Amino acid sequence: MSRTKRSLPPVPPEDKPDSAAPAAAGEALDESADGAGQGAAVRGVSAEEIAQDIATAIVEKRLPPGTRLREEALGKVYGVSRTKIRAALLTLSRDKLIQIVPDRGAVVSKPSVQEAREVFAVRRVLEAEVVRLFVAQARPRDFERLEQHIHIERTTLEPRTSVGSAREKLLGDFHVAMAECTGNVTLTELVREMVARSSLIAMLYPSSNDPHCSSDEHEQLLRVCRRGDTAAAVACMSDHLQRVEASLRLDAGIPERQLDLVKALLS
Repeated sequence: MSRTKRSLPPVPPEDKPDSAAPAAAGEALDESADGAGQGAAVRGVSAEEIAQDIATAIVEKRLPPGTRLREEALGKVYGVSRTKIRAALLTLSRDKLIQIVPDRGAVVSKPSVQEAREVFAVRRVLEAEVVRLFVAQARPRDFERLEQHIHIERTTLEPRTSVGSAREKLLGDFHVAMAECTGNVTLTELVREMVARSSLIAMLYPSSNDPHCSSDEHEQLLRVCRRGDTAAAVACMSDHLQRVEASLRLDAGIPERQLDLVKALLS
């Protein structure tokens, strides 16, 4: 899905008691829609583009888990009918990025611990195949593309105060880029979905891992792939994903800090 030039405006959290949370969530998204003003009417925007734009906002942590996505407000943001918004939300629901809840509408998904473990288990299977295909058919320009991506990762990671969502999105995009290099469209779509769901998981269960470590592991993986050692490359990817999962605070449950944020945005 191609991304629209506009990104969904961020929904700011509000420190309000639980009884005021529904109003806070609705007002926040309504204000975002109003703030979009006349420029919100994106000319010819499709349901697919709207879905991609919202998905990007979720991955970039601008729409936290539990945020209610009101059709009316989204219609104002994108300048389209509620019918088109519903189609976009249905796509996001199929991708497990949002949930359609009876009597409440669409909300950004809140993955459980079990779902988090399942997502990483699936990623290990999918991305093992990505590595096999990549080692077998990667061209010089594919290696150059991933090397350039790692360079961008390092540049973004250098200022320790840089926005965490930007860092994490770049780290996830490396996996999608490697899948794209295989030429297998279906496999790439599956990896993209799992990476997006991993971003939701990382929002609820923060990682203790230094992002520099993930970037270093990407570089190590690429070196092994260059050697043409398929078994070693697959093991390298599996170990990398295992470490990412292990760094998440899954056993402790959802941190209270995140619960407060979610409560403030739920409706």
